[in-house]
Amino acid sequence: MSARITPLRLEAFEQLPKHARRCVFWEVDPAIVGSDDHLADPEFEKEAWLSMVMLEWGSCGQVASLPAAEDTASDAQCQGYVLYAPPHAVPRAQRFPTAPVSADAVLLTSMGVEPGQAADGLPNSLIAQVVAELVRRGVRALEAFGRTAESTELLDPATADPELFSAVDALGDCSFDQCMIEAEFLQEVGFVVVAPHRYFPRLRLELNKGLGWKAEVEEALERLLESAQLQQTAGAELAGASARVRNC
Repeated sequence: MSARITPLRLEAFEQLPKHARRCVFWEVDPAIVGSDDHLADPEFEKEAWLSMVMLEWGSCGQVASLPAAEDTASDAQCQGYVLYAPPHAVPRAQRFPTAPVSADAVLLTSMGVEPGQAADGLPNSLIAQVVAELVRRGVRALEAFGRTAESTELLDPATADPELFSAVDALGDCSFDQCMIEAEFLQEVGFVVVAPHRYFPRLRLELNKGLGWKAEVEEALERLLESAQLQQTAGAELAGASARVRNC
């Protein structure tokens, strides 16, 4: 069963995975927290941030979910999510050495999928849905701060560059290695580096090009669907033929 991707609504906040509900890496400026990186209620902070952005700007996320089983009363099962927002609404965005985000762009912040979903192309589908949504809203570009494989060198504060370490200083149980999107993946789906950096390049996707990429993704999905339908039809015909032979 394939996941259905829809815009994130505040009433569906509880359906997000636990880490997504508690992660405030992008949404809270560590400077206002002080030396103690502990937040009393990070889930409240995240929900408040989403509420603010949705009220002032509109939907800022996409959620992939499977419908709940018919014999249960549970909500739809979240398989993946992606979040984005205007740069001015993302406090962490100003801390990166490759900042600022371009004035005509929306910032892609974080994305997560359940184990096993990446192989099924769900990350690509989530980005495609973001592209489609922002194109409809007249946004010209999507940008993101990616993390390279070398960025893991910053996980040890004893050896990391203090200035760079402060840009991605952990907040609560959030850290850049789990709360940032890999630069390699971003390039695979069409982003190009506009501000190079050893650890945290800034990448950009022009949405007119992104729309073309989205169309290619949709065509590929349609081909897969047609192939699956042909296999189902062939299987049904074979089963019918076998039944007729048995009845003869």
